[in-house]
Amino acid sequence: ETIDIGVNLAADAFRRDLDMVLDRARRAGVSQMVVTGTSEAVSRRALALAHRYPGILYATAGVHPHDARHWCETTASTLADLAADPAIVAVGETGLDFCRDYSPRPDQQRAFEAQLELAAALALPAFLHERQAFESFRTILSRWRGRLAGAVVHCFTGNGEELAAYRDLDVHIGITGWICDERRGLHLRRLVKEIPPDRLLLETDAPFLLPRDLRPRPKNGRNEPAFLPHILATVADCLDQPVAEVAARTTANARHLFNLPSPIAFEEPTQ
Repeated sequence: ETIDIGVNLAADAFRRDLDMVLDRARRAGVSQMVVTGTSEAVSRRALALAHRYPGILYATAGVHPHDARHWCETTASTLADLAADPAIVAVGETGLDFCRDYSPRPDQQRAFEAQLELAAALALPAFLHERQAFESFRTILSRWRGRLAGAVVHCFTGNGEELAAYRDLDVHIGITGWICDERRGLHLRRLVKEIPPDRLLLETDAPFLLPRDLRPRPKNGRNEPAFLPHILATVADCLDQPVAEVAARTTANARHLFNLPSPIAFEEPTQ
């Protein structure tokens, strides 16, 4: 059993065959998934999916830094209304992305702080994104960490210094198929050993980040949660630990951070 703590099932890429995607995930041993909310509209769709597949799917509610330019005075209350639903298990995806700067940096910082404030007020963990913005990200997160119920830096691809800072902040670390990339992910194969065992989480970030060494590769190039065991096997190999042991530990970590109950038997979706 494994849990995918970050999957974009509300994306258009999954509109046509979501039932089959989730069936493949179940058959692969992925018992529960957290659907990422990246804007007001996507967060609503993520929550709707969690209602459609109760006990299997949960969701986050937030505004990704790419969409931070759309943050307005009503956004926080909208997210708070969504987060009142017990199927919402975290605030985010929020953070800073200075790689692409789709939103101006001041807008990103304002939306980030507002969502950390919201997470603190709601006693929910924060689901975090950082790309080429580490110093600003750490500065803001440090101000709020003591008030947060928890936090996960999702899709960690950083260096040892950054990981050490996250250890000091006692946040969870999400590892994706980036660790399977022999061009860009080799450093993660070393660093994953430095993640505290009770802070390690696994995710696909599907439909993005298809593991580069996955064989056979899907013809459509789409990542999906059924491939999480491939990431798990890579992480276990890097840690030189049994797959079952890493699966059990990361599953327990996810349940604890997001306050997830044990999964119910997979049923047909609620109409």
